[in-house]
Amino acid sequence: MECIDLSYGREAFGADPEAYHAARPPYPDWVFETLRDRCGLKPGTATFEIGAGTGKATRRLLDLGANPLVAIEPDHRLASFLRTNNQDSALTVTVSSFEETAFPEVNFDLGISATAFHWLEEEPALKKVAKLLRPGGWWAMLWNVFGDPDRRDPFHEATNELLNGADGRSQDNSKPPFALDVKARYSALEKSGCFDLIENLTDSWTLVLDPAQVVALYRTYSNINIRPDRERVLAELGHIARTQFNGSVTRNMITVLYIARLRG
Repeated sequence: MECIDLSYGREAFGADPEAYHAARPPYPDWVFETLRDRCGLKPGTATFEIGAGTGKATRRLLDLGANPLVAIEPDHRLASFLRTNNQDSALTVTVSSFEETAFPEVNFDLGISATAFHWLEEEPALKKVAKLLRPGGWWAMLWNVFGDPDRRDPFHEATNELLNGADGRSQDNSKPPFALDVKARYSALEKSGCFDLIENLTDSWTLVLDPAQVVALYRTYSNINIRPDRERVLAELGHIARTQFNGSVTRNMITVLYIARLRG
């Protein structure tokens, strides 16, 4: 993400919300079980969600009782899809960046961001999160990470040269991805001086895709969408999936969850 401006994430994913929603995998059940059992998510839990997107996490929060749930989404196209597909009276969709959102006078019990917090300036964002929570309230941020540094990934190896191609936007492999940089995330939470009971939970799993699903998924990646040769790259990804992987691609996945309690 380091080579892509943070503001790009606020408009990078809204061209086809339905396709984005269908292509992105859901978050595992254990994430929401943790929010329920550790962070007190239950009926009547006042919750805000940063970067709600198409609602991959929003729906599960509503089902577990988040009420009210204020979902902040800066892309009006994603926000419209979210509202259309979640008619619950508990849900308020605010079309705004998190930094510019004016919140109602409420102390939230829970704040969450699902695969979105890396698009914010971390230090001021955490300060604002802390101001919104009641003492003892919980903050959670999670990601589905595509790729696992501890497991060999043949499809990534086969496509690495293609994805680091002509536009010059090579990936920075000198440090771990934002979500997997546990030391940095802990440091930011501790530096804020606002949180205790900080914990990181992770789980590894696999995602099996056919060629059409490969193309649909990679079409949702910011580092693909920003490329002028996007369509050529997507076509080649589908070709590699069909010819080199016999139509079945396995991607290694990691789901990462950080939780922290606001100090009393």
